[in-house]
Amino acid sequence: MSIQNKIEPADKVLKPSREEAEEAVKTLISWAGDDPTREGLIETPKRVVKSYEEFYAGYDQDPAEILSKVFEEIEGYDEIVLVKNILLESHCEHHMVPIVGKAHVAYLPDKRVVGLSKLARVVDLFAKRLQTQETMTAQIADTIDEVLKPKGVAVVIDAEHQCMSSRGVSKKGASTITSRMIGVFRDNQKSRMEFMNLIA
Repeated sequence: MSIQNKIEPADKVLKPSREEAEEAVKTLISWAGDDPTREGLIETPKRVVKSYEEFYAGYDQDPAEILSKVFEEIEGYDEIVLVKNILLESHCEHHMVPIVGKAHVAYLPDKRVVGLSKLARVVDLFAKRLQTQETMTAQIADTIDEVLKPKGVAVVIDAEHQCMSSRGVSKKGASTITSRMIGVFRDNQKSRMEFMNLIA
């Protein structure tokens, strides 16, 4: 299965117009118990729709394209490449509330490397979709593995979910950690521990 097929939203439907989206926001305002025609809320539907364009911009991007420019002159470099503490902001697909945290992304090159900022951009791409943290972690790791074909990939995400902290059980400060290890990071305990020590 190709990367593109794996990242496409299932059963992609016809996208509503901007006007329809704004009307939907007005309906939600009314449902919440307020008046969408009062002065402070008149422009809110437009602002919400504009913010959604930013929150969910990841649906319109191709991760393979982000990682397509590689460098093969690595002078025999054969150690871990790690970008840690990548700030991450996503939205829970169950409640559409924020997931905020950090991602640590590493790979062990095999003949080629990619610009470091591209790893952060891949994290952003998948974060800017409706997500579960587990799925997002796997998507980031699998994409890097398929495009760069390194000896291994490791991804750890540590994030707070507002569906837990601001509603429901209301457990502020609780964080969720997910990981995906591929290649040497799964099979070689020494490589795995080196990665975990580097992000500790």
